[in-house]
Amino acid sequence: MEHGRDGILPGKRVRARGALSNAPGRFEGRGLVPFADGWEMAEEARLVRTEVRAERARSAISYNRSPDLPFDRSVNPYRGCEHGCTYCFARPTHAYLNLSPGLDFETRLVARPGIGAVLARELRAKGYRVAPIAIGTNTDPYQPCEAEWRVMREVVEVLAGCGHPLAITTKGTLIERDFDLLAPMAERGLLRVGVSVTTLDAGLSRRMEPRAALPARRLEVIRRLSAAGVPVRVMVAPVVPGLTDHELEGILEAARGAGAVGASWIMLRLPLEVAGLWREWLEQAEPGRAAKVMARVREARGGKDYDAEWGKRMRGEGLFAELIATRFAKAVARLGLAEALPALRCDLFRPPARAGDQLSLF
Repeated sequence: MEHGRDGILPGKRVRARGALSNAPGRFEGRGLVPFADGWEMAEEARLVRTEVRAERARSAISYNRSPDLPFDRSVNPYRGCEHGCTYCFARPTHAYLNLSPGLDFETRLVARPGIGAVLARELRAKGYRVAPIAIGTNTDPYQPCEAEWRVMREVVEVLAGCGHPLAITTKGTLIERDFDLLAPMAERGLLRVGVSVTTLDAGLSRRMEPRAALPARRLEVIRRLSAAGVPVRVMVAPVVPGLTDHELEGILEAARGAGAVGASWIMLRLPLEVAGLWREWLEQAEPGRAAKVMARVREARGGKDYDAEWGKRMRGEGLFAELIATRFAKAVARLGLAEALPALRCDLFRPPARAGDQLSLF
């Protein structure tokens, strides 16, 4: 009897993926272990491929009251992310779909076509009060499947059309496709973009973020956004203690050279299932540094893999976290990078027009 590894079927090859296993999420009452019973025809092992299914969106805007977030609303064009970043703090959200935060998160995706119309309806509501919408705070809106599904394009078209402020976070190159919409928004003070750069080491990036653009390509995205007049913030996120923290200043300098005007950083976050997935990856990909990395992580998290307390979850605590914060502050001051970009304009917003609405004379 040939058993699968934590939900990965026998005969399936996992290549260019971040997760090494596919254990059930925390809401599942039992775990299932697939196995070959000997009746299958022998065939060549096949790669685990990405599957995308459509979901009819009933709502578009998600609100939060987290005191340590700089936004109170967001839109998620996709559930799951093919970039497959091993460390992704959003992985546990897949458990709400009865899917694994492991391999399922990066191979069984959900697209939400039609969400643009839903968003327009919500923006027309009489009680709506305008404030910047953040996109990319959970999963990347410009991940590879956006090339086919164009859900993010729908959302940007709605926001651009009604003068609504927008903040995008991405490490995807597909954002360049939408310059025709984004550049005019930036010119009107309606847009800023954060580009995540975790490391400048192409080999480490390919192992840790297997289907995301390589570091040099992300710097090129910053360069092109900046040339198009879009204010760009480089996000050194996450800073991985003992693995990438030594690159902090180098990343900031490279991003500044590419045209970034702002910067931020976030300490590695390992909530819920992410902790086990990360340790599993670390032991295989970086066995010589695994113990050191986890020791540093726990040093910054009060002796635990993660501390979800507001005010601590983004930056950690203790001597190591304070050292990173000090290094970051000195580097951004030296490079002239802003830690906070100017506020986006909210005064240009006009509710999206319905088909057949009479045009205003003024």
